[in-house]
Amino acid sequence: MSDVQRPEPMTLDQHGAERFPDAAGTILAPLSALFAQHPPAAAGTRLFDSTALRDLLAPGGPIAALAERLLGKRARPVRAILFDKRKDANWGLGWHQDRVIAVRGRRDIPGYGPWTVKRGVVHVAPPWSVLGAMRTLRVHLDPVGPDNAPLLVSPGSHQLGIIPGRDIEGVVARLGTRACHAAPGDVWAYCTPVLHASAPSRATAHRRVLQLDYASAELPEGIDWLGV
Repeated sequence: MSDVQRPEPMTLDQHGAERFPDAAGTILAPLSALFAQHPPAAAGTRLFDSTALRDLLAPGGPIAALAERLLGKRARPVRAILFDKRKDANWGLGWHQDRVIAVRGRRDIPGYGPWTVKRGVVHVAPPWSVLGAMRTLRVHLDPVGPDNAPLLVSPGSHQLGIIPGRDIEGVVARLGTRACHAAPGDVWAYCTPVLHASAPSRATAHRRVLQLDYASAELPEGIDWLGV
């Protein structure tokens, strides 16, 4: 009998990330079709105004139910990105926090900024009261093991607020790292600002993920979530 202890399962509150096995339910086939319609570029493809995506995220579906469980009835999807790491589109991502949100226009309000424009979309860094309350869901279509570029998180880093870039390596060294392995249909949820990273895939198979940011907060008058 092995005396090797497996690490305890991660939870959103304590670690900043949690796995929900088979939480995608029956949407894998239509989600696969969505990937076929929008082949992701090397760094992912942002979805705007997609009827097919809105159908997948509609109230009563499994993803909406999970988002409501995590954020309450006011939960709404505010960003959607398709990722597909594969042999001809492979990349790595260093340790970082997601710190900006996509909005419909700019209005200078204390606590919001700096402002940027990415691919024609206005983005802004919101205050921690907004960012810290957001949750990100990653819906997996393919198996993700050690060789297939699992998301890496630094557990507990979601509790530290905005972490200056110069301090990130030290925080990761102190808190450690955990890999988010997944089976098809699993959903990983993480606190949006948790420190996370991803290495290039060493596998030849696809690693398709629909990544969704959810929020329940209302933004100040004059700033609106872009949404999906």
